[in-house]
Parts: sequence; structure tokens; C-alpha cells
Amino acid sequence: MGNPGLILVIGASGKTGRAVSRALAARGVSVREGRRPDLDLETGHGVAEALDGVDAVYHLAPNMHPDEVSIAHRVATAALDAGVPRFVFHSVLHPDDSTMPHHWRKHLAEQRIRQLLPTSTIVRPAAYHENLLPAALEGRLTVPYSIDSPFTNVALDDVGEAAAVVLTEAGHEGADYDLVGPEVLSVRDMSRTATEVLGREVTAETMRVRDWADGPGAGLTEQARDDLLAMFASYDKEGLVGQSDDLACLLGRPATTWAGVVAKSR
Repeated sequence: MGNPGLILVIGASGKTGRAVSRALAARGVSVREGRRPDLDLETGHGVAEALDGVDAVYHLAPNMHPDEVSIAHRVATAALDAGVPRFVFHSVLHPDDSTMPHHWRKHLAEQRIRQLLPTSTIVRPAAYHENLLPAALEGRLTVPYSIDSPFTNVALDDVGEAAAVVLTEAGHEGADYDLVGPEVLSVRDMSRTATEVLGREVTAETMRVRDWADGPGAGLTEQARDDLLAMFASYDKEGLVGQSDDLACLLGRPATTWAGVVAKSR
């Protein structure tokens, strides 16, 4: 298949979907945005209509959705029925880590999609630099896990650009890509780097998990809160680190560093 004329981005209203849509628009590709209320992934309402006439699909399920596997089944089945020639699934780094329930659901969703669409492409990004950027700009990185745990965080725009590559270029059928940043950094390291780039102090500290649950996590559903608490426990033990040059190969350039993300935000 050549360069697609129309791509459906499911989850286009979120930060990842917006990044993917921007990268596709920069390539001159038309984007159909799959989002509520026209598209209901939980019931399947509107999925067939959203797929009508598209050349490729980027499937990004709602974050930490408890029914992710069934959603993946619905969307992949509809894509198969519609004869969509290219399907890309947005997963997560280390999806087979069963200590993190939302990662494990990604793993099961990957399996379901590959059963239905063997030529589908899977991208597995690390945590985003941008998750911590607002706090860095405010001068204090506060996280509910060890500030010395290692991470290979990735720039959101790099993920969007990589997604656009696999959606529009040939040769990625059936491939899996781990999208990780070019450096291993702890939150403490990130605070030091932000201090240097911004020219003002950025501190790093650990918040008690109980305080997170009673504060930022209080408004979440019980399932989402439990998923994140499990993730924090995993981060506390080993962080989230990947070893792969997939991203640089897809981009044709080095992946963006944390310092580069901070510098761009000034």
C-alpha cells in the first residue's frame, strides 16, 4: 500500500491522538478523528461508520480502560470486516509485566489484535517526558515513587512522528516497536537537568503514596486508582526502562532528550 489518503485516529482528542494527528497532517495526510459522541468503543456504536473509506487505523484505547481487550476485539473485527489494509495499535512498553494491570490488558489486547489482524503493527512507547514537564516548569518534581528509579522516557512528538511513519510508509507490517528515549534518567536526574536548562532550581521529592491516593488520585475510579498504585509500586522497584533503537530508526534521527523537551518549552 502506498501513502494512505485517509487515516482514522481513534482517541484523537487525547494528547497522544493529537500528537499523531499533527504528525500525519505535517505529511499532508487527511485524518478522521474517532472520538465521542460519534464513536462509542464500549458498545461499538459508530465504529463501522468511522472505518468506512479509511486506508489505515491508529487505535488508541481510553487510558486504563478496564474493558480494553473487548474494545480491541471490536475495533479489530470491524477493521477486518471493512478490509482496512493497515492497522496500528498503541500499546505500552513492557506490556507483559503482569505487576501492572493496565500493562497486562495491553498485552492481552495485542494478542487479540494479532489473532484477527496478523499484519497489524504495534508501537510500545515508554512514559512521556511531558508527563513531568509542567511540574518541572513550576520548579518541583513530586512523584509517588522513588526519585532514584530509572526511566527511558520518550518525547510525545517523537511518538507521534513514529506513528505517522508506520501509518504511511510500507515495510512495517507485523512489526513491534519499542519507543524509548535515548537516555536513562531518574526523576532526580531530570530535576538536575531541568535546573541547568531553565537556569533556576528544580527540586525532586517523593510523595507518600497515601497522600497521592487522598489527593490527586481521589477523583479517579477505584479501578484506575488501583491500577496507578500498582504502577507506582512497580516504578518504585525498577522504574520503566527499555533498550531499543527502534525510535531513532523510524525517525531517521536521534530521539529527543529530556533536556531538549525542557528547552523547547521555555
